Amino acid sequence: MRQLVPPAKPASGGLALETYGLTKRFGSLVAMDHVSLRVEAGTVHALLGENGAGKSTLVKCVAGFQNADQGSIMIDGREQAIANPVVAGALGIGMVYQHFTLAPGMTVAENLVLASRAVPRLINWRAKRAELNAFLATTPFRLDLDACPAEMAAGEKQKLELLKQLYLKPRLLILDEPTSVLTPQEADEVLGHVREFAHSGQCTVIIITHKFREVMAYADTVTVLHRGRAVHHCNVAHTSPSLLARAMMGEAIAGDGLADLNLNEKNIFFEVNKPLVHINKAQAAPELIASTHLPALYIKGLSALGDRATTAVHSLDLSVACGEILGVAGVSGNGQRELVEALVGQRPRLAGTVHVKGAPYHATREENHRLKVRSLPEEPLKNACVADMSVAENMALRDFDQSPLLENGVLKFAQWRTRAKAWIAEYGIKTQGEDAPVRSLSGGNLQRAVLARELAGDIDVLIAANPVFGLDFAAVRDIHDRLRQVRARGAGVLLVSEDLDELLGLADRIVVMSEGRVVFETLAASADRRVLGEHMGGSHENPAHKAAA
Repeated sequence: MRQLVPPAKPASGGLALETYGLTKRFGSLVAMDHVSLRVEAGTVHALLGENGAGKSTLVKCVAGFQNADQGSIMIDGREQAIANPVVAGALGIGMVYQHFTLAPGMTVAENLVLASRAVPRLINWRAKRAELNAFLATTPFRLDLDACPAEMAAGEKQKLELLKQLYLKPRLLILDEPTSVLTPQEADEVLGHVREFAHSGQCTVIIITHKFREVMAYADTVTVLHRGRAVHHCNVAHTSPSLLARAMMGEAIAGDGLADLNLNEKNIFFEVNKPLVHINKAQAAPELIASTHLPALYIKGLSALGDRATTAVHSLDLSVACGEILGVAGVSGNGQRELVEALVGQRPRLAGTVHVKGAPYHATREENHRLKVRSLPEEPLKNACVADMSVAENMALRDFDQSPLLENGVLKFAQWRTRAKAWIAEYGIKTQGEDAPVRSLSGGNLQRAVLARELAGDIDVLIAANPVFGLDFAAVRDIHDRLRQVRARGAGVLLVSEDLDELLGLADRIVVMSEGRVVFETLAASADRRVLGEHMGGSHENPAHKAAA
């Protein structure tokens, strides 16, 4: 009897995705190496991996932005050649990117219509607005159809990016770091809706994320990629953050990991298989307590202008104790960048004073040396390096005019290179050598080079701004280890980060900035993620409210 071929499924509802041996090369670099995985219809599947592990290459092949050199893609059990994004769109595949793709001067309604695959020459806006309002009624996001992205907060823009795809009724929705600019409440709202959307059978979802909390709370299954290979597949119910972290580092994983489920999830991303070290006055040695009667960093009434000549930092007060990491949380654009720039001398101060261990501090080069103040700025290639100078020359920027790098008025370039070689080895910096231009370094290696320079010698105050943004897992763990070591040596660390998980894993105390002001303060050990998120989102009526520490 002849076997009948099953009929094709209707092109609606969540699709089942399979890849077989997908391989993609860029010259001699193998970005994706025979990756095979299966995503069941109507589920949420997470992709984890370090930078360069192949996650983006994989989803770009599925979404038609790149074509694999080998392998195949199956949609509902049938092989499909996805040559470009138009083909992917016709198959019902949509993607929300990490960076916004909105038309900032157009309204929410116009952005939604523009996302359509076929935009008519003439639009009946009365009928279209009724349609859009009916669509928005099916989502938990209430955006003003007449608002423009240029006037919206980052969280609202992210919601609009998601709405653009949901409006198209995708069968497969790919989300690339969808919560990077959201408060915890907004992240839970977005991911909760996406999960419900998938579990209702309307869509299948793939999420690229680096946050284990999101994987454990919202994904059904997970695939870990390492150096272009899929090294671990499992149901989320049968794994743990510890096992996922080990897989990301390339360790072979056996068993279902149920024994690891009692690990502290809050800290596991930042410290794998090691105790989290906290140095505070209750644990410090008596001689350290005696030396900390003055705060390491004391800020009083600091104000600074933003880029548009409006006040970005308003009469801000902060104090960082010796042997403490003070975390500054907040949604991007609430004065954190301007605060850091005013502290390190990149932006004028309108008012206020800054003291380091009781001494006035104006961020001059002489004061940096004398008061032992160091900084790890955001975007180090832009803010902490001279791109066309060598690695060795950049490592000498802080003390090139001091012995032994300068003797009798003569620069000792051989000494610069010798020290740079030692730091390259100590920090595991991957480079062609100390004479290579610093712009040739990858993000993680560039940050390590700046770390080597800034963490050398004695430190009383370290100001760090998003020090691990965009870095891979190994670089994140290494940098966080070194921040803890700075704290353990008795320095005060001001850590500004838009990643709340990072602050909860590292800080002793956390303050929240909103609209250029400190609006909340709490001990990290007793911090409530939801309360922090409420203050980050500006939902509390009294901006001056502070929790008792």
